[in-house]
Amino acid sequence: MWQPLGVSIDSRPDVLLERCRFPAPGTPLACAVSGGADSLALLALAVSAGCIVTAVHVDHGSRPGSAAEADVVRAAAARLGAGFASARVVVEPGPNYEARAREARYGALPADVATGHTADDQAETVLLNLLRGSGIDGLAAMRPDRRRPILALRRAETRALCADLGLDPVHDPTNDDPRFRRNRVRHEVLPLLADVADRDVVPLLTRLADHARAMGDHIDDEAGGLDPTDARTLATAPPVVARAAVRAWLRSTRADRHPPDAATVDRVLAVARMEAAATDVGGGWRVGRSGGRLRLEPPRR
Repeated sequence: MWQPLGVSIDSRPDVLLERCRFPAPGTPLACAVSGGADSLALLALAVSAGCIVTAVHVDHGSRPGSAAEADVVRAAAARLGAGFASARVVVEPGPNYEARAREARYGALPADVATGHTADDQAETVLLNLLRGSGIDGLAAMRPDRRRPILALRRAETRALCADLGLDPVHDPTNDDPRFRRNRVRHEVLPLLADVADRDVVPLLTRLADHARAMGDHIDDEAGGLDPTDARTLATAPPVVARAAVRAWLRSTRADRHPPDAATVDRVLAVARMEAAATDVGGGWRVGRSGGRLRLEPPRR
C-alpha cells in the first residue's frame, strides 16, 4: 500500500471504531474470520464495539495445512472473548476458482455475516468492475453497512492493530498468486497507479464508489416510480432511468441477484420501442410484448 514516509498509524481500537459501522453493543454478530489481518481486526473491533461475537472460520481445504488456520482463529476468539464456529467446504481446482470459492464460502456462512473488507478491497473492486465493463452499479462497488463494518479502514491499519494486540495473522499464499486477477490489481495495478499519480489512489477510488453509489441510488429512486412492463412509458422515459427500471426488473428473476449486462438491457428497450418482438434475457428467460405491455416469460420445461 502506498503511504507517505513519516506518516504514523493510530491503531487504537477506540480510534478505529469511530470509522466503523458495527451494530449496537449487545447485538449478536457473526464475523467471517479467515485468520488474515483484516478478519482478525474485524473480530477484535467487533468485540471492542460490545457485540456478542462469534468468529466463523471456513476451510476450503485448498492447500496443505489450511485446516490448522481454524486453530489460529479459535485461539484468537478465545483470547478476545468471542465464540467460535467452523465449517469445511470443498472447491475443486479449475476455471473461475475465485468465484466458486467465494460462493462456497458464503454458502457456509450465516446470511448476515460481517466480513473484513477494507477500503483497499473497495478500491480493488472498483477497478475490477471497471475492467469488466460495469456501469454505475459496478463503480459503486460494495455498500457500507453492518455486513462490512470496517470498510472505511485501510489494510495498514488492520495489520497495525493485529501487531498491537499481539495477534499473528495467517498468510494465505493464494493472495499472491498472479493467476487471480484481483491479485494482479492489488500487487501490480494499484502500485503502478500510485506511482503515476504520485499519491495514494485508494481514497480516490473509494470516493468514486461513494459518488457512483449516490448517483445510482438517485436513478433507482426515479426508476422505482416507472412501470417496466409498460412499453410506451419505458420507451419515452429518460434512457438512464429506463435502463435502471429494466435492470431491476430482470434482476428479480435471477437467483444470484446479479444485474443483467448492458446489452441485455438494451435489447429489452428495443422490444419496448417495437424494434423487436421479443428477446432472450439469459437463463432461458425471454421478454416479449403484447398489447403495449412487456411480459417476462420463464424458461420452458
